[in-house]
Amino acid sequence: MKVEEHAIILDFLPRGRSTGFKSEPVAQVMGIDYFTILEVVPKEGVNLKAGEKIYVGKDERDKIDHIKRRIGFKELTINSVTELDKIVEQLVLDAEKKYVDFFNSSSAITIRRHKLELLPGLGKKHLFQILEERDKKPFESFDEIAERVSLMPNPKKLIVKRILEELKEKDDPRHYLFVRPPTQERERFPRDNQNFRRY
Repeated sequence: MKVEEHAIILDFLPRGRSTGFKSEPVAQVMGIDYFTILEVVPKEGVNLKAGEKIYVGKDERDKIDHIKRRIGFKELTINSVTELDKIVEQLVLDAEKKYVDFFNSSSAITIRRHKLELLPGLGKKHLFQILEERDKKPFESFDEIAERVSLMPNPKKLIVKRILEELKEKDDPRHYLFVRPPTQERERFPRDNQNFRRY
């Protein structure tokens, strides 16, 4: 089960959303590991700011009272959408080894299609060069991928663009590489922050 432990604040609405049934402070956050977008309610008197890292795991949370629900891209506020690109890029940089390992270890989806081909702008020519180069020696950084594969698009930007596409639910959920696939129905959460359900 893919569960987020920490998240980044995208937007904080101290008076809540205008479409809400009752007025309570809410924040839109994105999980660090699986880019799960959640709506959370802070503890009383707690102010949050965009870009702040918070704990959303199953243990006692210092700033978050409870997780209300998982939300989709279309439910993000303008401020959240504005922050999204920058925060995704930073999260990819912070976990560079994880994404470089994707280039080193990703496999075929079918006989005719490879996971690497799901990255925007990466075609068969780049694919074959990456596979050839990683067999010689695993890549150690984004820069090394760009250096060893001729005319390679910026690897970091490819990952970021793919994550944003998955967040916008633009692909078959079966082929999601980095984002937790959307559910048929957005989950709601109990107020008790010790009672932790899947999201």
